Amino acid sequence: MRLNIGLAQTYPRLGDVQTNLKQHLEIAQDAAAQGVDLLVFPELSLTGYQVQDLVPEVAIRATADDPVFAQLLQASHQLDLIVGFVHRDARDRFFIAAAYLSAGECLHLHHKIYLPTYTMFDEKRYFDQGESIRAFDTRWGRVGLLICEDFWHISPPYLLWLDGADVLFLQSSSPSRGLGAAARLGSSRWVELVNQAYGSMFTSYIVHCNRVGYEDGKNFWGGSSVVDPNGEFLTHGLYFDEALITQTIDLNQLHRTRARLPLLRDERPHLIHRELARILKESGA
Repeated sequence: MRLNIGLAQTYPRLGDVQTNLKQHLEIAQDAAAQGVDLLVFPELSLTGYQVQDLVPEVAIRATADDPVFAQLLQASHQLDLIVGFVHRDARDRFFIAAAYLSAGECLHLHHKIYLPTYTMFDEKRYFDQGESIRAFDTRWGRVGLLICEDFWHISPPYLLWLDGADVLFLQSSSPSRGLGAAARLGSSRWVELVNQAYGSMFTSYIVHCNRVGYEDGKNFWGGSSVVDPNGEFLTHGLYFDEALITQTIDLNQLHRTRARLPLLRDERPHLIHRELARILKESGA
């Protein structure tokens, strides 16, 4: 089976949900016309990243009676969508969230697990932490969805892999930091190496959509990409510019790679469970 993926590398307008929603709907229409099956937006694509005290004003409910979410559900009749937003739950808690929408339904809602609160980041001051990591079924197979910092800890993608996800989707609002080898951004080089490592270690597709633009002195580098189960880049998006990047993936490659490299077959989750229980007990955690 082949899946045509679109990566919407956007520059959201900070705090302007209506303008960003309009952009989402326009890009979705354009992507559908190009034959895209699944369109992925970056982290907090409906609000911008540095929302801070605007959180209660820009938050939406992930229900069909929310006027913003309802329009995205309607758009998902054209093609599947992964969107990023601030979610207000039934008890008025706020989360950095991502939703997978298909055929007018929300198949999965993920709350960001790891909230960076160091150097330039201050997420725990404004958001609650997610408490679950789950793979879920789509018409393309079983997949997983994570947001930015979630992916820089090895446990969330590992758990999704064990839970049956064959394609891992990553949204981010990753800012530019430092210069690495050959004048590449230090932050982009590290993210790209991690994406390739996870592709090969988990023999899975890694689909990453990162935003661009400026906010509060931060510059977001883009570079959205798709890595195959062999750890090779299939596409590598533009740095710093808005773009709709498309890439078709062959899901049969999962079988070919895992026949050659049976890491999933040989994994020992019961051993991991036993040793984690021992470590937690000995550490008094």
